[in-house]
Amino acid sequence: MVSTERRVWQYAHVDQESIRRLAAELQISPLLARVLVARKIHTREMGLKFFSRKLSELHDPEQLPGISQAADRIVEAIKHQRLITIYGDYDVDGVTATSLLWHCIRLAGGRSEYYIPARLEEGYGLNSTAIETLAAQDPSQLVVSVDCGITSLIEARRARELGLELIITDHHQFAENFPEETILVHPRLPGSSYPFGELCGAGVAFKLAWAVCARLGDGKKASPRMKEFLLSAIGLAAIGTVADVVPLTGENRVLVHYGLSTIGEKSSIGLKALIKAAGLHEKTSLAADDIGFSLGPRINAAGRLGQARLAVELLTTDNEDRAQKLAAYLDELNKQRQSLERKMFKQAKDLVNDHPAWSEEKALVLTHDEWHAGVIGIVAGKVAESFQRPAILLGPSTSADILQGSGRSFAGFNLHEGLVACREHLITFGGHHAAVGMKLSRKHLDTFRASLVDFVSQNHSVEPGSAPLPIDAEVTFQEISTRAIEELDLLAPFGSANPRPMFAATRVELAAPPKTMGEGGRHLSLLLKQHDKTLRAVAFGQGEWAEEIAAHSAIHLAFQPIINEFRGQRNVDLHIKDWAPAT
Repeated sequence: MVSTERRVWQYAHVDQESIRRLAAELQISPLLARVLVARKIHTREMGLKFFSRKLSELHDPEQLPGISQAADRIVEAIKHQRLITIYGDYDVDGVTATSLLWHCIRLAGGRSEYYIPARLEEGYGLNSTAIETLAAQDPSQLVVSVDCGITSLIEARRARELGLELIITDHHQFAENFPEETILVHPRLPGSSYPFGELCGAGVAFKLAWAVCARLGDGKKASPRMKEFLLSAIGLAAIGTVADVVPLTGENRVLVHYGLSTIGEKSSIGLKALIKAAGLHEKTSLAADDIGFSLGPRINAAGRLGQARLAVELLTTDNEDRAQKLAAYLDELNKQRQSLERKMFKQAKDLVNDHPAWSEEKALVLTHDEWHAGVIGIVAGKVAESFQRPAILLGPSTSADILQGSGRSFAGFNLHEGLVACREHLITFGGHHAAVGMKLSRKHLDTFRASLVDFVSQNHSVEPGSAPLPIDAEVTFQEISTRAIEELDLLAPFGSANPRPMFAATRVELAAPPKTMGEGGRHLSLLLKQHDKTLRAVAFGQGEWAEEIAAHSAIHLAFQPIINEFRGQRNVDLHIKDWAPAT
């Protein structure tokens, strides 16, 4: 076991005989077999099931709680030409879910519009002002929420008072009570027997579209035209699934695997424009990382900076010129988001450095009057990872006396439970175990900080700096060939609950001095040698490692190998996650 100032490397315990047997039975390399066994997949049957990822493994949408009633109401509204407004969240999951249902209803001949709340002015989820506006525009319309609404008791009640029919589809954590007299579609409702509870908002929207298409066909199967739509819509569901960081297991694994292929083959005009703007159009195939690091952030930038409607317009337009302009604009918004993010992250680190006592506490609660509400969640995640403890960042709201912000967990701590325990200091809060949002009075900031730190201290066993880094296997550079790393894609798609394989290599030498790259030398580039083999490596966001690594003749590495595709050439790069001196 290697221990660094940053992480403890936790090697998987594997049985060598199981590796040999699995490699022979599945006719795979020993390297892939080692990863499978490390991840508790140790029989031929388990391996074949994991590799399968077939559409036939998706569950019947009719099993999803509330979906039969919801699909019936939508089909009836389509047939009677009632307006159907899709009310979506402003993040990638909400935007893709909105676009997916909009396409479904329009293709079925229905009247469909969409409403995306302005993040900074309206905040997350359903709000009464928006409900009143929609009712005033057309009280006979049907409103379908996607990726939000399960906790909107007051707003659902207001819709009923105004005679506005509302269907809520969501996947977020719910409270003790539910909106009354409202159709609810959610994979984890109490009493539900749905086999997979980890669908995201776009996944739920896809299941609803599937149920609608079946009803518009023969009742069980969609017409050829609507079936073709569903096959293309999986691409939108895949984008939402990856971007929302839900576990890539079960149905999500199938949706993302198939969706990645359809994004390239069956993309809408807008999605093609976005792929080109992101510089992905020359790739032979897309990976989940392309969604997580390229497509998702560009869609998200619109919502984070208050213009999520433009992202939906991009994904629904049939005008090629408009699509190109929107994609270019989202690309520019993403650059603005990145600049804000870097500035805020530096300010957060400076705050901790200026308050030495905070660095000893089990959680961080930071505030700054320049922090942008749309970017604060991303930065909270970076702070949590950097300082290895739960972190909450707060900035100004529309009221001078109120702070609003976001929090991100670390090492499995249930941050939502932490807020529940501290709710007496909060005005509003919501979220789930890994990510939360909240508002509180400035005068309660210190008491909230003390209360949260106390709760984390009593309920979180992971010490800052001690969270283990799981290692699938120790390897030599000789084992890292392009063919071997390509074979690891049988484990894909990679993401939450199914990370890209993490390997360790020992006594690796520098073949050239370390180089920093990127704006301000933020990233690190290395040329590394072990025995007679040399490989290129990068460490994103770790430019400060350069001087320290250069001081050692040999180092140990923890890394994830990836295939770098450039101008038709495919080579292996190592993405360094941690290192230690080889003493």
